[in-house]
Amino acid sequence: MAVERSEFTVADSYRYDRRSAVRWIFSHMWRYKLLLIGTVCFYISAWFSFSYGRVLIGQAAEAILNPSSVNNLVSIGLAVLFVLCLDSLSALAGNLSIETIAQRLERDSREELYISLLGKSQTFHNRQRVGDIMARATDDMKQMNFMINPGVLFIAEIVLGLTVPLLWMATIEPEMLLVPLIFIAVYIVTVRNYSRRLNPVVDSQREAFGMMNAGLEETISGIEVVKASAQEVFERGKFYKNARRYRDTFAKQGQIEASYLPMLFYGFALGLGFLHSMLLYQQNRVTIPEIIALMGLLGALRFPIFISIFSFSLVQLGVASARRILKIINTEAEMDENAAGHDRPMQGEIIFENVSFGFEDGGVLENISFHVKPGETVAIVGQTGSGKSTLTELINRTYDVTGGRVLIDGIDVRDWNLTALRSQISKIEQDVFLFSRTVAENIAFGAPNTPQEQIEQAAKEAQAHTFIQSFAKGYETEVGERGVTLSGGQRQRIALARAFLSNPRILILDDSTSAIDSATEDEIQKAIRRAQQGRTTLLITHRLSQIRWADHILLLEGGKLIAVGGHEELLRISPQYRRIFARYDQALPALAVSPAAGA
Repeated sequence: MAVERSEFTVADSYRYDRRSAVRWIFSHMWRYKLLLIGTVCFYISAWFSFSYGRVLIGQAAEAILNPSSVNNLVSIGLAVLFVLCLDSLSALAGNLSIETIAQRLERDSREELYISLLGKSQTFHNRQRVGDIMARATDDMKQMNFMINPGVLFIAEIVLGLTVPLLWMATIEPEMLLVPLIFIAVYIVTVRNYSRRLNPVVDSQREAFGMMNAGLEETISGIEVVKASAQEVFERGKFYKNARRYRDTFAKQGQIEASYLPMLFYGFALGLGFLHSMLLYQQNRVTIPEIIALMGLLGALRFPIFISIFSFSLVQLGVASARRILKIINTEAEMDENAAGHDRPMQGEIIFENVSFGFEDGGVLENISFHVKPGETVAIVGQTGSGKSTLTELINRTYDVTGGRVLIDGIDVRDWNLTALRSQISKIEQDVFLFSRTVAENIAFGAPNTPQEQIEQAAKEAQAHTFIQSFAKGYETEVGERGVTLSGGQRQRIALARAFLSNPRILILDDSTSAIDSATEDEIQKAIRRAQQGRTTLLITHRLSQIRWADHILLLEGGKLIAVGGHEELLRISPQYRRIFARYDQALPALAVSPAAGA
């Protein structure tokens, strides 16, 4: 059984066989083995009852042609009524069982996919299109449901509907099996060819749907940019192209289904079977009642042959969907949660030892080393693209280093339990993400059972309490998706409140006050100063008001650490730092600039 590396797992979760899509589906079904076995038993009972009803009708014809007593006809009539009622009840119980399995499979596989997505690394998510993931989590899951019911149900109907009537025919006249067996051999060959032609089409169909959904999601998510750029016509054309590609896969599927031949062959088989029975009747080997029973059983084959055109399409769509879902689940995370790793309260010491990091398309950081003592505040500055944010993402293992080591309290971050590591580190980014939930739930996201009083205290420290109280519902106000109903400054203050409430040992602020006015920022800076006491704080900023009270400043350029020191020191010795703060050069005439520095 495949074992997935993951950043996040659920204890005691059921383990499925992920070696192939079919094995995975069956392992989901086998989880409810009693229902599955019951379904098989119910449908065997249904088809034996249904087929035996045709045999009893033949016996009734015998009783009519050769009457012995009225009671004999009545007893046969009651027997037919009984077996057909048993057929109906068994089919009903089988339908209920298979539908239960289908719904539980959809629920369980969706939960499995969701847990798997939570466990993937940031690198994995960076490579995915959200719309395609959503298509797999919704429509592909629904296709798996339809694959079980009615897809697998129809397959069971086909197998039993072809087998059981033939068994009853063998009890009446074995020679009558000649034509049906030849037909079934031709049917198997035809269906195999049909499935072979249909399989790539349904695979393309699922991929086309994922592509269409991904494009739609991107357009809706970026609707502000689309409208601001007046690109509605272009986006409409792009969606039309994707929708047409999806439609074309259905047209091709229809062409293949239109050339489905088993129903034509069945017509020949039915006629030849009747001709065969007439020949046997001429030889006095079968009677008229037996012919009635045999033709009734041969007629029972029509329904399984008819539904096969739908059943194989549904099953192949379901398997294609399962392959797409399983591909996501089986993708290994670049890191795992290291459940047995180091787990203790942090002091907040951070050490970078010759750290390098890069993505597949190139390096980002190169040979960086520095030491931050517990409780110190470090400002990280540099031009856009110098690697500032990436550097901080190595601390909480959003990404893993490709060279060197990052240590917290003297322990490599890869040796920490991932939950213990991240729960003690809080990061606030410039582009704050808020969930479509209440303000209180967003503030308490890292600590969901926090009392209301503590939530409000954190909001006051982040200078958010006043504007939250101005809302009609206060802290119970629902914010829009990604917090679009709030201004940038309001979102950043809620994010600050969330960080204060989580009480981290390491606080990372990535230009987190960029959307806040100067007066509010002064108050927030006081709150941050209080919050950072006893905590290690990393600031990514170019605001002099924040840089001045940092214990150290790290200057990055092109992914390299080119200078470390205080503000005044770096202004004196680093031309790159002076360029960033060029506006302050005129205010520093007394600073001596060495020839090396001015070069």
